[in-house]
This record gives sequence, C-alpha cells and structure tokens, in this order.
Amino acid sequence: MTIKAMQYKVYGAPEAVLEVARILKPAPSPGQIRIKVRAAGVNPSDWKRMEGQYQAFDEVVFPSGVGVEASGTVDAIGEGVTGVRIGDAVFGYGNSTMAEYAVLSNWVKKPEGVPFEVAAAIPVVSETAWRCLDDLDAAPGSTILVSGAAGGIGSAVVQLARRRGLQVIGTASVRNHDYLRELGAIPTTYGDGLKDRVTALAPDAIAGALDIAGSGIIPELIDIVGSPSMVVSVTDFSALDYGARFSAGPPRNVHQVLSEVAGLYEKGLYQLYIQAVFPLEETVRALTISSQKQVRGKLVIVVN
Repeated sequence: MTIKAMQYKVYGAPEAVLEVARILKPAPSPGQIRIKVRAAGVNPSDWKRMEGQYQAFDEVVFPSGVGVEASGTVDAIGEGVTGVRIGDAVFGYGNSTMAEYAVLSNWVKKPEGVPFEVAAAIPVVSETAWRCLDDLDAAPGSTILVSGAAGGIGSAVVQLARRRGLQVIGTASVRNHDYLRELGAIPTTYGDGLKDRVTALAPDAIAGALDIAGSGIIPELIDIVGSPSMVVSVTDFSALDYGARFSAGPPRNVHQVLSEVAGLYEKGLYQLYIQAVFPLEETVRALTISSQKQVRGKLVIVVN
C-alpha cells in the first residue's frame, strides 16, 4: 500500500525541492509503533536540514521525508512494544512525520483534553526548552535572558523557566511583547543597546542566557552575562568557538517531559500558541513561513 508523504531528493529550499510523493506505507521496527498521522509539528530544523545546513554531522539519505514530531492513532505495533493498543491516541518523536502514516520511536498517550494539533506541536519545543534549562542550571529566584523568546522553543522556555522559579527577560519584536507578558516574561527588543536595556530591567546579575534566535548574538550575550559558560545556544554552532555551549543530541527525559507538558496544557497551566495550521499539500508554504523567522509559537500540518 502506498501513502502520501512530503519528500525531497536533493538539498535546497522547500519551494524548490519539496513535493508530495507516493511512498510505501512504513512498517514499525522492534520498539516502534506506526500511527495514522493526525497532525505534525513544523520546526526550523526541518527546512535547515533540507537546505543542507546540517551536512557536517547529519547527512541526508535521499530521497528523504520531512518532520520529526506528530500525533495520531496507533495503527501497528512493533515487536517488544507494550503499554499501547491499536487505536490509542498518542504523540511523540519519529521520522518523516509529514505523511499520512509515520513510525514513532518515542511517544506517550495523548490526554483527552489536548487536541491533536497541540499534541503534535509539543515534543521538539518542550524537550529542547527543558534540556536548555537543565544545561543552564540557573538557581530559583535568579534572572535569565532568552534571545528569541516568542517562537516555539522560546515560548516553552519562558513558561518552564517560570515554573522553576526563574525570572525571564525575553527579546522579541514589539508586536510580540504583550504575548511574552502573558507567558510571564519581561519583554525587550532586539538590536543595538540590548545590554543597556537588560541592565535597566535587571540591575542585578543575569544568571545565564539562552540563544534561541540564532542571529549572531553570542558575543553580546557573553558580554551581558559575563562568562561564555553561562550562555547556551540551540541554533548557532559558532557558540562553541566563543567558549559558550551548544545544546544538541538525542532527546532527554522524553516521557517525563511530554507527559508533564501535556498535563499542564490540559489543566490550563501551559500555553502552546499555534500561529497557523496547514494541510499536508501546503507543507511547502508552512516551511517557507518558518524560514522567515517571524513565527509566534508553532506552525502545524494537519493530515487525514
């Protein structure tokens, strides 16, 4: 049986290389499940990988699918998998998730009160935010600076940091300042004079800085916090050249993070803003919008 899936055969921009293809329905390996996809989250890493920005450490095998997170209903169960049944609603991490069916390697059951679109948008931003805050290890009561606080990861960082007892100053365009205040952050603008603005907002020392935007701001963040060891980036590989840290690697504490964040959302204690939803056939448009780096929260692809 063949299914519809987004696929590309060479490196390039989404509008140049991405297409709707017919592929064989994937089969779950031991330890995996297959889902009928209801929704898939869009992340900057999707188009960056497509453009070849990760070739140095993650070379693509062509043809390649797109997407690493999704929600849906269990359709097939791999050998050795327990605790899940056909028809269960789940969400988590997989490969080539922008398709009618996808295989997941890490997942949790979807709470009834969490829509499929929201569940699909939880994994990457929540795990990344959780991991960055663990890496930064700022003490409760201290203040951190988040560069790029209104996007998907930044929004998650702000909320999870506040739950850890941290004060957060977040950079964003002026149109997103009220949004950041709703999340619990103190907003400020990008650009020249950032150090002066941050100092005025937090006269005491900044305990650490997270670079989410990846806009070449690492030297300035180091100057603001006073030490490269107190700066963590998830987007700028040059952070290592300055002695700062780059947070990457396989997801950590997946089941704990996904379950806790979904539970908080269901209780009304966590916001996950979805800027726009697109059908599978408009994935190119969604990735193009993501590449313009003006997204508040998340973009989501809906399937089936």
